[in-house]
Amino acid sequence: MSPICQSLIDCVDAALGANDTEALTARLRNGLCQLMRDQRLQLPAAIRAPLGDRYARRELHRSTRHAYSIVAMTWGPGQGTGIHDHAGLWCVEGVWQGQLQITRYALRAHDAAGWRFDAETAFIAGTGSAGSLIPPHEHHAIRNPSSSAVAISLHVYAEPITCCGVYEPQAGAPGYYQRRERQLSLDPID
Repeated sequence: MSPICQSLIDCVDAALGANDTEALTARLRNGLCQLMRDQRLQLPAAIRAPLGDRYARRELHRSTRHAYSIVAMTWGPGQGTGIHDHAGLWCVEGVWQGQLQITRYALRAHDAAGWRFDAETAFIAGTGSAGSLIPPHEHHAIRNPSSSAVAISLHVYAEPITCCGVYEPQAGAPGYYQRRERQLSLDPID
């Protein structure tokens, strides 16, 4: 383990001493921001390479002691996600390089007709910033708004995330979405 990655692991381990999820994610957001802003957190060069057809998900660390997972995501110009959830897991997301457009959605209805969301907030998160998602307030979309620059984000999940819910517009029912479970894979760090 490189000392650079160890500082990130130490940051996450220290945050886990909090009494509840709100306090834990607040500690982790603050610690992650500090590491990124001080430029103490350097990532392997291989993390910086985007994939041509989709964003990359590369696991940096999986804690066997505490069960959490740290994933770096590399977003090529214009790459992003649709509305999705984190399958009930808390997550802290930080922007290590570039900018990301984050749109948070409020769940308004979930019934036989489907899922209905309202866009709650949309903002541009820049380098050194971090936010958290705590279920049930976990529905969001992420996109690299740049037409030329690569963006890189760090995601700390309560445990390794292997699937998530993606929400696709439901044909014939404007404003409603159908939830589909998506299996997530990891890309190699070359």
